[in-house]
Amino acid sequence: MSNSHVSIFSGRSSRYLAEKIAKSYGKDLGKSLVTVFSDGEFQPSFEESIRGKDVFLVQSTFPPAENILELLMMVDAARRASARKIIAIIPYYGYARQDRKDKSRVSIASKLIANLLTSTGVDRLITIDLHADQIQGFFDIPVDHMFASNLFVPYIRNLNLENLMLASPDTGGTRRAAAYAKALNTGFAICYKQRSKPNVVEQMQLIGDVKGKDVILLDDIIDTAGTITKAGELIMENGANSVRAIATHPILSGGAYEKLAKSPFKEIVVTDTIPLKQDCDKITVISTAGLFAEVIKRVENFESISSLFKIK
Repeated sequence: MSNSHVSIFSGRSSRYLAEKIAKSYGKDLGKSLVTVFSDGEFQPSFEESIRGKDVFLVQSTFPPAENILELLMMVDAARRASARKIIAIIPYYGYARQDRKDKSRVSIASKLIANLLTSTGVDRLITIDLHADQIQGFFDIPVDHMFASNLFVPYIRNLNLENLMLASPDTGGTRRAAAYAKALNTGFAICYKQRSKPNVVEQMQLIGDVKGKDVILLDDIIDTAGTITKAGELIMENGANSVRAIATHPILSGGAYEKLAKSPFKEIVVTDTIPLKQDCDKITVISTAGLFAEVIKRVENFESISSLFKIK
């Protein structure tokens, strides 16, 4: 099928990735503009016709919240400009950690974002490694939830580690570690943590024998890097031969870069769903652009994309 009816655009926060997605797909990134007024108010606009087009909008929704508002305004503009379909590509779905009421009188922000996207006019959502799988159920539109394992598993295989072992830095990532371990035919360990408050780990214990192993810690995000560096130190203290970290979304806030630079990790592998704020010799970035471009092709050609959801 011709791709002439496909247009790919980007918000400001993800232009670096959108350009790579468009190139991988075989098109130029669509022309758009964001006019910023003196008081900080802004106005996104499409600088080419999108009438009757399938419009793919690439924008991660990490802070500031302006990124979410910009995406919503672009969706609204596309709908008013007579786009045939509007597909939001959100590489990093922000506020996903607020997926339930974990204490009284709080918002379920990830559901609120889903409501806003749907009511504004999004016809389909494409994302990768949601923090909580159940967020897919917050939408009444199709959600294509891909896994970065399609990128990470081949990378791990190419490391050719003789004593490979997978690990999760917390019990919430047990399913992820187990799935990788099954794909790579190896064992896994779990770090059990107790938090005193958000972003602060009070205690951590290791479940599993890592002695003499080359351990790879898996997570979906690295935020302040407190949990994953503490887990890396604990693994090395328990006799591991080496430890690496792999995570999809490099939020890397606070003193994360300093912690990772001083950590025992031989390497930290992340994707480009969020741009790095500074250089770090230990960090390796794998691009998701080819994966998103492949999903666009399959969506447009009405082909199955279920294989992109599975660890190969």
